[in-house]
Amino acid sequence: MPLVTSKEMFKKAYEGGYAIGAFNVNNMEIVQGITEAAKEVNAPLILQVSAGARKYANHTYLMKLIEAAIIETGLPICVHLDHGDTFELCKSCIDGGFTSVMIDGSHHSFEDNIKLTKQVVDYAHDKGVTVEGELGRLAGIEDAVNVSEEDAAFTDPDQVEEFVQRTGVDSLAIAIGTSHGAFKFKGEAKLRFDILEEIQKRLPGFPIVLHGASSVMPEYVEMINKFGGNMPGAKGVPEEMLRQAAKMAVCKINIDSDLRLALTGSIRKYFAENPSHFDPRQYLGPARTAIKEIVKHKLINVLGCDGKA
Repeated sequence: MPLVTSKEMFKKAYEGGYAIGAFNVNNMEIVQGITEAAKEVNAPLILQVSAGARKYANHTYLMKLIEAAIIETGLPICVHLDHGDTFELCKSCIDGGFTSVMIDGSHHSFEDNIKLTKQVVDYAHDKGVTVEGELGRLAGIEDAVNVSEEDAAFTDPDQVEEFVQRTGVDSLAIAIGTSHGAFKFKGEAKLRFDILEEIQKRLPGFPIVLHGASSVMPEYVEMINKFGGNMPGAKGVPEEMLRQAAKMAVCKINIDSDLRLALTGSIRKYFAENPSHFDPRQYLGPARTAIKEIVKHKLINVLGCDGKA
């Protein structure tokens, strides 16, 4: 099966009341853990590559890893650029075989965001590639994204219709209270479902995206802290809130920090118990298994997309 775009995935997800998992990839073990989990539960997948991951692992290596995953799993897989911030970056990914890109113009004015997003949409659609835009700004830090709480802003429902109509985007990332990174909230998360509901009314049938949706599962935070880490008070988005969003207009939920925590916690644990070992297969193998288990949990219990490939 060749790579697919997100278009048909989102249509089925919206109608079925579930969301597609968009998991960030950086290396072979992460790709393997995610795709093996999806194969076991027969779930469609979006594999996301940030600009930082693309620079770290090399575009060609990542694409060949994903090509191998398709051969091994036979699943419908979409390759998506996460948080592209320039036309040139989006163009490079489109020309390099990505089937979906995000252009994040949320740090610009409304008019400049529209102008940049439409430029990417025009180029992408000519190549058969789908585009995700963004309105509103999430707080938090993840790769090159760094937005303070003071600069964060909820999505304004009064702007969404104009933005979608003038840009022609295929999906829209919104800010309703999620946050990038592992250190998300000082207290309990409070997602603005009233904003999501209003946007759903304004854009009936249109796929919505949630960034910063890792739950920061406590068992991995505890594991990291137990074996030399220091992550006091790390909290994420409660999974029941994500399930609720998936039953509404949200068709794509991004998960990155949870994978990093699972991988890092597993490796810390391994070296604490086996300080003299140095074979990378011995510590990356359990890390891959940890990623696989957390992805299976998300696909079944949070996203509800198991059996939907």
